[in-house]
Amino acid sequence: MRIALLLPTLFVFVPLVQAGGSQPSDYMKHYSVDGKFEDVRDDLELAITGRGIKINNVAHIGNMLERTGKDLGAAKQVFADAESFEFCSATVSRQTMEADPHNIVFCPYVISVYVLPDQPGRVHLSFRRPLIVGSDASKASLQAVENLLDEIVREVAQ
Repeated sequence: MRIALLLPTLFVFVPLVQAGGSQPSDYMKHYSVDGKFEDVRDDLELAITGRGIKINNVAHIGNMLERTGKDLGAAKQVFADAESFEFCSATVSRQTMEADPHNIVFCPYVISVYVLPDQPGRVHLSFRRPLIVGSDASKASLQAVENLLDEIVREVAQ
């Protein structure tokens, strides 16, 4: 029974994987700016907290990959610096979950800030775009999530 349910899913996703996946604009938004990682990182923190939003967690992804890469035998440096900020907006999150309690899966929000080893001085900012799904109220609230994330990143990237 489970295999029968999974087969249609495989027929949808296998071509995507073979074709290299979706275009970045389908699942994420990406900006980049010239500058120092520390300055852009601090600007991102201020852009979030300046809206009265509390940052729940800062994931030090670059450090984690560097630290664990040695244990895995991986020598490639993925990032020069990389962190992700995790947060929710009480207002936007409430609207999203009032529209559909199952929208809880879209919270918390994450914005990543990172520098690639071969692009020193170029800082990247990215976030996952929420799927705009459900009722009209759900779609509107999820669009508000994307708008909030985009506003924050654009403020930093300008």
